Amino acid sequence: MIKNMLVLMIAASSFAWAIPNHQSVSVTGTNQPGQEAGETSDSAAATLEIPRRQAEVLHSAMHSALRVVHDRYYKEDEGLTIPAAALEEVFQDVQNEHRVQFRWLVVEGQAMNVDHSAKTDFEKDAVKALKEGKPFLETTEDNMYRRAGPITLTNHCLKCHLPDRKSTKNRTAGLIISVPLSTERK
Repeated sequence: MIKNMLVLMIAASSFAWAIPNHQSVSVTGTNQPGQEAGETSDSAAATLEIPRRQAEVLHSAMHSALRVVHDRYYKEDEGLTIPAAALEEVFQDVQNEHRVQFRWLVVEGQAMNVDHSAKTDFEKDAVKALKEGKPFLETTEDNMYRRAGPITLTNHCLKCHLPDRKSTKNRTAGLIISVPLSTERK
């Protein structure tokens, strides 16, 4: 039931994809000859508008879904699948249907799954950026737009993610969303 609710929520969020982007940022990655690092050309910015907005909306939907499922349905001592792991089933469904990829990223605290540790240069840069409080980090490579954004770990989450904490202040995890830049299937 929860999985169906999440898939429905993601499908509904697709209507927001056509809304113009409200924030313009530089993109890391490959630059054109004569272009300064971090700059994007007008054509590159136009090409990125839709996948950027898709990733932004999906990030918001997943962050909200994780919080709601964790707060309302997850009981620590009942042996249930942890919400982030349950969402990975949704991630797989979306990837199979739309080629959009999701990946959890450890930023602060303990990894609940070692697969969530930063591996690539982009992921390591994302951890640094999110620790510094940046709202997101993005890049384009291999015909994919990648966006890493923060996931808030509230006190409820910290019991597992930061068991030896001295403070109940919120901490940060991350979510990387990769959106194909072309509609061609490989």
